[in-house]
Amino acid sequence: MEHVVRSGKPLKEAEKVLIMIHGRGASPQDILSLAPSLHVSDFALIAPAAKGNAWYPNSFLAPRAENEPFLSNALKQLSTLVAELEEQGFAKSQIYLLGFSQGACLALEFAASGATRFGGIVAFTGGVIGDHLDHRNYHGDFDGTPVFIGSSDPDFHVPVVRVQETTALYESMGAAVTEIIYQNMGHTISEAEINQVNKLIFP
Repeated sequence: MEHVVRSGKPLKEAEKVLIMIHGRGASPQDILSLAPSLHVSDFALIAPAAKGNAWYPNSFLAPRAENEPFLSNALKQLSTLVAELEEQGFAKSQIYLLGFSQGACLALEFAASGATRFGGIVAFTGGVIGDHLDHRNYHGDFDGTPVFIGSSDPDFHVPVVRVQETTALYESMGAAVTEIIYQNMGHTISEAEINQVNKLIFP
């Protein structure tokens, strides 16, 4: 596994893995700093690193072509990481995804591009990627995967309407989504969100 930072339980001892995806301008260490607040002491934690600290150069609402080839490379990086975990004996139902901001968008885009039963998905301020929601990009069945999507109203990077579109997409693909829009929360991860995630995804 190249370009990843590991924490938590060693893979050989863990029954579950949490892939933590950092935001633009951040690092794997930044997103891993959330771990002590989450109920993930029995997880292996893996945080991939984006080249240049960004997964793609433009807004997630830009036409997809404007974020290529970076977007495809980032999705491939996640796909490779999940495949390597499967080779080590983890089912997708033992693999969890968590991201913030650009990392949340990437997690949501990746999971919906080949939906299956993941352990859980956490998106702190994000939505699926592109200037419009193109259903041709998404296929599969989440089979009841628990998903938390939290965001602020307003958020200068992630409009509420895209969060709502993403929730509707995920529900149509069989996910059990909890979407919470917090008034004037700002572009951050709040204690209220952490509490929700610990209750819903990491009980």
